[in-house]
Amino acid sequence: MASLVKIAVLDDWQGIARASADWRALEARATVDFFPAAFASEDEAASRLAAYDILLPMRERTAFPASLIARLPRLKLIAMTGPRAGTLDLAACTKAGVLVCNTGSDASGAATAELALALLLAAARHVPAGDAAIRAGRFQEGVGLGQTLAGATLGVIGLGRIGARMAGYGRALGMRVLAWSANLTPERAAEAGAEYATKEALLAQSDAISLHLVLSARTRGVLGAAELARLKPGAIVVNTARGPLIEEAALVAALREGRIIAALDVFDTEPLPADHPLRTLPNTVLTPHLGFGTGAIFRQFYGEAIENIAAFLDGAPMRVVNPEAIAPSA
Repeated sequence: MASLVKIAVLDDWQGIARASADWRALEARATVDFFPAAFASEDEAASRLAAYDILLPMRERTAFPASLIARLPRLKLIAMTGPRAGTLDLAACTKAGVLVCNTGSDASGAATAELALALLLAAARHVPAGDAAIRAGRFQEGVGLGQTLAGATLGVIGLGRIGARMAGYGRALGMRVLAWSANLTPERAAEAGAEYATKEALLAQSDAISLHLVLSARTRGVLGAAELARLKPGAIVVNTARGPLIEEAALVAALREGRIIAALDVFDTEPLPADHPLRTLPNTVLTPHLGFGTGAIFRQFYGEAIENIAAFLDGAPMRVVNPEAIAPSA
C-alpha cells in the first residue's frame, strides 16, 4: 500500500511548507503534493482531495465539517498541525474511521501575543500610514498624530496564556491593565498583573482592548454593536484570536463612522475576500492571520506532522486525538 499512498499538504499559503521540514523520507514512501492556495468552496475541496489517503492541513485554514469528510472516500488520516482545530468535525472523522493526529505548539502563544502587541503599537502610532506615505514619495503629510500608550488603559478580554502575556506587555508600556472573561475571578486577574473589571466597565474605560478568547458558541459575537458603542471615541480594538468573536457588520459600521480603530489579524472569512470593506477603511491595521506563523512554530508543526504520518504508515500511530477511530484487531 505504501507506494500507492497519496498525501496532500494543504493551506501552504505562504509557500513555506517544503522549506520548513525534511520531506525526503516521506516522499520516498508516498506521493506528496503541496496545495498553495485556499479552496474556493467545499465542492472544490471535495473534488481535489478525493484521491488522497492522508491530509496535512495547517491549523483551521481548510474547514473539515462532516459533509466534507463524507465526500473523501480514501481518507484514512488527518495529520493536523497544532493541538486542536475547531473547524474539524472530530466525531465525523471517528465515525468514518479517519484517524486524527496532532502536534505540539510550543511557542504559538508567545508569537500570537507578540503580534497583538505589534498591532497595538502600529495602530496607536499610525505605522502603516507612515510607511505608505514614504513609499508614495511623501513624508509626514497626511499621517496624523498618534496616541501615547503610557498612562492609558488596556482592556484584555480573555486572560489565558496569550492574554496574560498581553497584559504583561501592557504593564511594560506603563498602561493600566483591566481584564474580563466569563469565568475570570479578581484573584486570577491579580495573579496575571491585571485588575478584574466587568465587561461593561472594561469597555467604557479602556483606550485599547485586545481579544484572547477561544471561539465557541458562548464567545461568538462577544463584541457586538452594543459593546462597540460603549468604547471611547478613538479606542483601538485588537483581535488576533478569531474573527467571529466580533460581529463583523457592527465592526464595519463602527469603523465607517470613524468611532474606533481596528487592528486585526483574523477575519470571519479567510482569506479575506478581495472586495471586503475592511480592505478600504483607513482606520484599520490588517495582517493576514500571521499570529502563530513564525519559523520555529512551522518547523515544529511540519516536523511533528511528518513524524505522525510516518508512524501511521508503520502501523504505530502516535499523537492520536481520536484513538476510538482505530478498528479493533480481528
